[in-house]
Amino acid sequence: MESSNLKSIVKQKYAEVANTGTSCCGADCSYIDEVKFTEDSYQEVDGYLPEADLGLGCGLPTELAQIKSGDVVVDLGSGAGNDCFVARSQTGPDGKIIGIDFTPEMIEKARKNASKQGFENIQFIEADIENIPLSDHTADVVISNCVMNLVPDKKAAFAETYRLLKPGGHFSISDVVIKGHLPKQIKKSAEMYAGCVSGAVSMEDYLKILEDAGFDNVQIQKQKKISIPLEILQPFLNAYEIDSYNQGDLGIYSITVYGEKPNSCCESDCCKED
Repeated sequence: MESSNLKSIVKQKYAEVANTGTSCCGADCSYIDEVKFTEDSYQEVDGYLPEADLGLGCGLPTELAQIKSGDVVVDLGSGAGNDCFVARSQTGPDGKIIGIDFTPEMIEKARKNASKQGFENIQFIEADIENIPLSDHTADVVISNCVMNLVPDKKAAFAETYRLLKPGGHFSISDVVIKGHLPKQIKKSAEMYAGCVSGAVSMEDYLKILEDAGFDNVQIQKQKKISIPLEILQPFLNAYEIDSYNQGDLGIYSITVYGEKPNSCCESDCCKED
């Protein structure tokens, strides 16, 4: 399937989520309460806004992002604004939060949520995270929550992440990756793709993309194997593959990964004056 078609599917599914408030982005929502992409909870987190939480995350990147007062934070795939509002509680009124999302319905929902709270230092921009309309060296911190796995061109998205960060800046991103060989049936399923599974790449490939993008000190801050109900696996895996999935390292994992843009990067243009 071409990347343009995959993007259309994802956009359609997430528009449905924004309009209905239902945290199901796959074709079959009957197992949504059984598939746990994360055990993390926002309930007790400062800045949490329940109406902005559509249950689409696979981690809590703001917990590990080392956001400081006055920081400029960019959230890639910001949805209804959940992580932006949490980040805003960490930067305070002197910071700036910029949410990027390519689904118009999500942008509208996020802007309404920000307006209701009277937040003036949060901005939401409708854009593709493979081509972000922000200046170089904009952000102190980049965050993202279960979005990069849905992006067809991950190299472009992480190159944009690198470009946006100031020298010495860093990212903390929660995402979905694969360990071992996941059968092609799942990877090629458009429904599972929109449901945050087959868009994922292997852990090794994911980390290699980050290193190739130029990031230093890349490390996994948190990881958890995702439990998938038998009824979901059966259409795609045979009995042996299901047993291998349940018993071994093979599987789908939620991770939170960290990386830094080098302070000294004069081999590129990042040492030029902004």
